[in-house]
Amino acid sequence: MMDSNNTNSNSIFVAGIRFKSSGKIYDFRSDGTSMRVGDKCIVETDKGLEFGIVSIARRKVSQKLIRRPLKRVVRNATKEDINQVEKNVVLEKEAFDICQNKIREKEIKMKLVKVDFSFDAQKAIFYYTSEERIDFRELVKDLAYHFKIKIEMRQIGLRDEAKMIGGCGPCGRNLCCAAFLKEFEPVSIKMAKDQNLALNPVKISGVCGRLMCCLEYEHETYKDLKRTCPKLGAILDTPDGKGRVVKVNLLQEKAVVELEDGKKVDVSVKEIK
Repeated sequence: MMDSNNTNSNSIFVAGIRFKSSGKIYDFRSDGTSMRVGDKCIVETDKGLEFGIVSIARRKVSQKLIRRPLKRVVRNATKEDINQVEKNVVLEKEAFDICQNKIREKEIKMKLVKVDFSFDAQKAIFYYTSEERIDFRELVKDLAYHFKIKIEMRQIGLRDEAKMIGGCGPCGRNLCCAAFLKEFEPVSIKMAKDQNLALNPVKISGVCGRLMCCLEYEHETYKDLKRTCPKLGAILDTPDGKGRVVKVNLLQEKAVVELEDGKKVDVSVKEIK
């Protein structure tokens, strides 16, 4: 659908396009093409034409804010384009099964995770995980001979595997990485310590075996609360007398203080001197 709006010399129209359901969003020039969230489109990339879905509606952006030249939205997806994407899904399933069988036959120590075909079906990327270096030259030759296209084998990490496959997290919800996370943020054991979580690997690890991404979500909040709350063992003056901090509840901003007579009282951080 064409748009009559024209850009001036200082701004361009840009739309945010996502290639996978939970992948990173990339900006593309969309001059002359109206783009709304959910619209399917064909875009120009370094690897050729690709199929994408609009995740950020078309908006006008100052060229001063554009750090690098943007590729263009070629057109809104046609019925033929969508049919091609559906054919690619069938090809990806076939390629996965064939590759899986060849991995077993050749006894290659690798785990096939996913297969992605380019929009024009002239290239396929086989994503896999492995704990060792793999010589897959013969495997690539077999796959290239069967499909008559360019084959690429790409090793990924355990977090990427979880993102591609999806699943249910310990919280009972869909995995964050597969549902909405655009990029992985660094997660450390210190984040679990700052949140007073039990350092049990089973409790603080996701299905990928790595520390849960959600540990990062509230980390800054906990850091701010720790600055205002007393530390364990601190000697404080409370409305009930002097005592020693034996427990701290950061979220409630309260501390359990053991008084000199052995009595324990809950004290608000605001009441502590």
